[in-house]
Amino acid sequence: MIEIHQLTQLEEFATVVRLQREIWGFDDVELLPQRLFVVADKIGGQILGAFDNGKMVAFCLGIPGLKAGGKYYIHSHMMGVLPPYRNSGLGRRLKLEQRLWALARDVELIEWTFDPLQLKNAFFNIERLGVIIRRYVHNQYGTTSSTLHGGLPTDRLVPEWWIRSPRVEALTSGQPFTRNPTQARISIPSNINDLIQNDPARGRQIQKDVGDQFDLQFRAGLAVIGFEKSEDSGTYLLGTWESK
Repeated sequence: MIEIHQLTQLEEFATVVRLQREIWGFDDVELLPQRLFVVADKIGGQILGAFDNGKMVAFCLGIPGLKAGGKYYIHSHMMGVLPPYRNSGLGRRLKLEQRLWALARDVELIEWTFDPLQLKNAFFNIERLGVIIRRYVHNQYGTTSSTLHGGLPTDRLVPEWWIRSPRVEALTSGQPFTRNPTQARISIPSNINDLIQNDPARGRQIQKDVGDQFDLQFRAGLAVIGFEKSEDSGTYLLGTWESK
């Protein structure tokens, strides 16, 4: 039975630092330090931990942000799950807890970033949580030491999770939702992770082509509103999105 609760203690924050090494294989210089979690806790952020019989196996960090015009939102900066607990629904549980926490504080928007080449993450964010996406950032964090990044630039999509929207209400409660028609599609081969590891030049070219396509469609005013997966590819569906 996995238990989830807010982290507030120094020893818990130290465990989160250790989990970063285990999950992503970061060098020490790239780890979020313990003091950052302390500050996040003090300034109105949220640090969740998931525990299996007292052992922390996952965490999620959200920090407050401010948009132009004075609107507050939550930037969900990092979520990590140890390998044995992936594909178990734990990541979704953490995000839903984060949503409830934000709703209780009258927050409407949660944002984060993810690698557009990671197709499982794309499906989870778009089809399970109900995000829409209107921004692509090239090489946001620079090149990292993580083997998961394969030495590629850290290009990122920025999902917008409008947590009070009909889209999110429907998808997080398992109800059907009819999205607007698809006007453009961006496909990525299902074996992209193998390509990144075994043919980095080809992986980089796919990443560049994908980034160019997103830039073009976002400039045209489209948003990612859906995601389809097949044996051969994962496909981002773009169109106009309903008002939040």
